[in-house]
Amino acid sequence: MALQTEQAVPELAGGWPLIGHLRDFLQDPVSMLGRGWREHGELVRFRLGPRDCVLFTGPEAHDAYFRAPEDQLDAKAVYQFTVPIFGRGVAYDAAPEIMDQQLGFLYPALRESAMRRFARLMFEEASLFANGLGDAGTIDLPQAMNKLTVRIASRCLLGREVRDQVDTGFAEAYHDLQKGINTLGFFFPRLPTPAHRRRDRARRRVVALFSRIMTERRRSGARPDDFMQTLMAARYKDGRALTDDEISGIILTALFAGQHTSAVLATWTGLELLRAPSYLDLIRNEMREVYRETEAMSLTGLKQQLALEYAVRENERLHPPLILLIRKVLRTVEYTGHTIPAGALAMVSPAVSHRLPEVFADPERFVPERFAPPASEDKQHDYALIGFGGGKHRCMGKHFAYLQLKAIWSVLLDRFDFRADGAVPAPDYGSWVTGPETPCRIRYKRRTKASVFR
Repeated sequence: MALQTEQAVPELAGGWPLIGHLRDFLQDPVSMLGRGWREHGELVRFRLGPRDCVLFTGPEAHDAYFRAPEDQLDAKAVYQFTVPIFGRGVAYDAAPEIMDQQLGFLYPALRESAMRRFARLMFEEASLFANGLGDAGTIDLPQAMNKLTVRIASRCLLGREVRDQVDTGFAEAYHDLQKGINTLGFFFPRLPTPAHRRRDRARRRVVALFSRIMTERRRSGARPDDFMQTLMAARYKDGRALTDDEISGIILTALFAGQHTSAVLATWTGLELLRAPSYLDLIRNEMREVYRETEAMSLTGLKQQLALEYAVRENERLHPPLILLIRKVLRTVEYTGHTIPAGALAMVSPAVSHRLPEVFADPERFVPERFAPPASEDKQHDYALIGFGGGKHRCMGKHFAYLQLKAIWSVLLDRFDFRADGAVPAPDYGSWVTGPETPCRIRYKRRTKASVFR
């Protein structure tokens, strides 16, 4: 489909016959999209094979994008590649009113009282992980953060039964599910590739595990305080209970919304902090001040750790786990005198927009203080920082993710000194969630100073 009106969005140069800009996109999508912004500004058109795509860049363009109604810019049509993982009738395979109800079931898991309990569990899991490292050694940071965030997410959201099986099957199956989300899978989610076959086997294993736990809970009458139990007790507006497959799909939706992106963001946070020793000192001094009297991690204490939160936000800016957010244009969109017709794919790129010099000063540098008053650069517009999306589909687990990352790095920085084993790696654009290329090793050594925490 071609955009040929007088108000058509300008096209990025360099496209090839048939494949368009696909080759450049697969090699380095952020560089390609950044070039589009530099050459054409807020709107630029490019082609991925036969599909016309339009990139919206900058806070005002984001505002138009995120505020568009779903019958104009639709996420469901784009994210069908998640259906083999989440399952039929769940999330993007459900009718909009059903999906809204399913997302609404998440709210009890994110309420303040739950977060207070989560803070304690996050500390316990991070401490267990730290205890297992010994006094010195080397770890592959992405692998370590993925393992730790799976343990935390399973403990907080799914309960002790799943957490106890993380290291005996669940983590491996979940990892295979993660690998099922890739660039090829976005276009051909049912293609019988080895990764997709492993994905499908893994989903069957995970659903079987969840079903066994639910069956045992019903048999024994156990009702633990976790998200699985919340879903087991939930009812749709018409009074219908959720099936085990729906419960499993909603759980997987919640895990994928937070765990994978959290693992990646935790990794980038560690890598950037290792390059900023003076800021590390600031974080550790803040920890000593916050926990001087209680010596115990808590939700209140984590909220007071602003220096660490600014570091997490700065990594969300510099290294957003999702470099693209995509919608399908169902009805013509008009913006700044340009027309985006139905059928095109509309996109925003946090990786491009977070480095606009008119929004973020000296955008290539790691400067956590930019989020502190009086600068507060992310507060100048609702859509300046979009690492967790925006509008109706803004990630509900954002505060859970911040809490988790702060708990992890509070424990690790309290226990160890770290140094990078080589240069900071480049982003790996082969995965839908963009972490660093692996292996990505760091060295650690236990600190001799007294711990902040009991």
